[in-house]
Amino acid sequence: MKKINQYCILMISLLVVSCNKPDKEKEQTSSMPIYEDIPYLQDYSIKYNSTQDQDISKVYMDRNGVIQVLSTDGLLRTHDGQFLYPGTLLKDKTYRPLTDKQLSGLTLYENQFVYLDDKAVFSNAWAGSLYLSHNLPKAHILAAGFNFDFLISDGKSLQFLSKDKAPWEGAIDDRLLDIRYHADQKTFWILGAHSISSFDATTSTLKTTQQEQQLTALALQGDHLVIGTSNGYFELNPKTVTKVGPLQNKLPVTDITYIETIDDHLWFGSSEGAFKLRDDGKFDYYYGKRWLPNNHVKHISKGNDNSILILTDTGLGQIVFEEMTLFDKAEYYDKQVRDRHIRLGFNASLVDMDNGNIDTGRLSDSDNDGLWTTMYLAGEVFRYAVTQSDDALQNCRESMEAMERLFSINPVPGFPSRSFERSGYIEKLHDPDRWQHSNDPEWDWKSTTSSDEAIGHIFAYGVMAELMDNDLKDRAITLIDTLMSHIVRNDLYMVDYDGKPTTWGKWNPDYVNARPKMVGDRKINSSNIIGMLQTAYHFTGKEKYKEKAFDLMNNHGYLENLMWPMKDVAPAPDDADDWSKMLSESWNHSDDEMYFVGYWGLYNYAFNDTLKTKFKASILDHWEIERPEKEGAWNIMTALTGTSEFDLDEAVWYLKEHPMDMVSWDVKNSHRKDLDFIAPNFREQTTKEVLPPDERKIQRHNGNMFRLDKIGNDGGEEYSAGDIWLLPYWMGRYLGVISEPQPLD
Repeated sequence: MKKINQYCILMISLLVVSCNKPDKEKEQTSSMPIYEDIPYLQDYSIKYNSTQDQDISKVYMDRNGVIQVLSTDGLLRTHDGQFLYPGTLLKDKTYRPLTDKQLSGLTLYENQFVYLDDKAVFSNAWAGSLYLSHNLPKAHILAAGFNFDFLISDGKSLQFLSKDKAPWEGAIDDRLLDIRYHADQKTFWILGAHSISSFDATTSTLKTTQQEQQLTALALQGDHLVIGTSNGYFELNPKTVTKVGPLQNKLPVTDITYIETIDDHLWFGSSEGAFKLRDDGKFDYYYGKRWLPNNHVKHISKGNDNSILILTDTGLGQIVFEEMTLFDKAEYYDKQVRDRHIRLGFNASLVDMDNGNIDTGRLSDSDNDGLWTTMYLAGEVFRYAVTQSDDALQNCRESMEAMERLFSINPVPGFPSRSFERSGYIEKLHDPDRWQHSNDPEWDWKSTTSSDEAIGHIFAYGVMAELMDNDLKDRAITLIDTLMSHIVRNDLYMVDYDGKPTTWGKWNPDYVNARPKMVGDRKINSSNIIGMLQTAYHFTGKEKYKEKAFDLMNNHGYLENLMWPMKDVAPAPDDADDWSKMLSESWNHSDDEMYFVGYWGLYNYAFNDTLKTKFKASILDHWEIERPEKEGAWNIMTALTGTSEFDLDEAVWYLKEHPMDMVSWDVKNSHRKDLDFIAPNFREQTTKEVLPPDERKIQRHNGNMFRLDKIGNDGGEEYSAGDIWLLPYWMGRYLGVISEPQPLD
């Protein structure tokens, strides 16, 4: 979401929370900040692809909302096209006489289309009365001035045409590229490859100033001329035609192909996408098929509906800015999930899509069907707790049925499968070696379940047991007890069908404490298992869980392990075992996800206030080191501790800036000259500041938010918003730090 006007300013105020929560929670959050969910401008793209091999050069929208594109084959117009469903550019046959003319130029005057051909400047507006003949048969540059004045060029010669002024002709010893009109000065400015010229329409005076650089683009902003080059842009004082300030080349891309001033903001076209200069001096970058049919930008103009029309060499990207609240966005994402991301009750991805076409994809199994589904399930529980929505309740029931079947479909008591699918597809599924036949010949199940699956299960069931007041509460408690009994019974291992622990389902001290203290697995496994045991004890009251947790903390150092400072998590020393070295080659962002979903049980169900205080300190310590990522889920989840400092503004920034389009388009940012890169490091942070989500690859919370590029499988997958966006939003609503939707006052 790009910042277009004042509606995008975060409205954060300190208010008293009033929501359906226990009094203790109300007291805890009464001094916490709240984001008032007023409408903001959300951007998304509608794309129109060219269907012919033709050169397209200009695009405008007239006062009637009609879009026309100038091509070497005449005028084109948009056909069909909506968000996620690209339209096409088809030959415009609306006016038959236009189809017979050799159109070479297009512009707007008084928001009406004006055309240039080999004989005249003319229009179908004003009852067709505008028709100004010229004698430049190869003219292709057209600019409108004041009171039906026009200046045209064939790239060398110039001709001034007017309804009531004498015509004028002239030439410039340069290759002419563009003409712009400055209304206040009543002056046409003419861009050459190496010159800037002005033509005074009142005196018919032409002045030319030579420039040393190779020039590519021209725009007017206020009293300045903005000049694009192949290495950035600079500004000129039009009175003296001298530079104002230095060359600006700390840009996303320095190879400028077009510049336009829209609502006093500079928009740039380049050979690698488009970008807008914001008020804070930074840029909003539109790259790749998320936004544009292609990255080579030919022309930019403003639509009368406040959209931005960005014409590339293969089609048009119309950037739409729609007023909505976060709640509106949540409703859209809810439809996205239910429409095409539910597989047998699981929260799944759509894969094998053809160039972003969501109607060509198939639902895929995943190693983490359980985890992604529990995160979506928890979000729907929070939604139900806030809204009492029957729809949310039904979503919970359907996902819960899938989670229960993960346990019953395999022969191992208390062991949750990774996934299940109808039989006959093992050779076609993800990781076929992990798939096993069930006792039911119609079904297969996936083994080797990992620790991130387990913590996801306990998180969602804990939320459900806490907030539901129906049969789902008891069913959640049953699954908590089922899973944790399996783990405790098997000496803190998850034991698979072969009688062996899975690779990652290990919380036993022999495994956990074999890792050096600085290795993250020692801390994460300790943190998770204590939170899981606390959750099990809280809801079942079975002493075995409490006894095991205190044994781990008092006799095996698990409290010390989980309190280990995040700043001291580091690579294993040279004398460590190979497994520990492998685990600590770099920061593990999947661990971050496991920590934060586990904090629900670690903090909320602490055995006593002393431990709760310690756990809060550990959570805040983790949050502090994660702050540069501006991760929406981590900031919202930190709020469960009752702290008033959890970067609510950054959490809302994440929710707003997340693209509506969840397709895995290629993105590229490593080439950008406007970013402050930092040296390679353990956390794999690449830049000083994280990019907004709509300029990055689509990814779940377990990804590195500082990854700059993603190339490959362009448009081949659509992610579900269930775990990525809906979980942090509805958790924020439940915790009272995001308000219900508010009218714009």
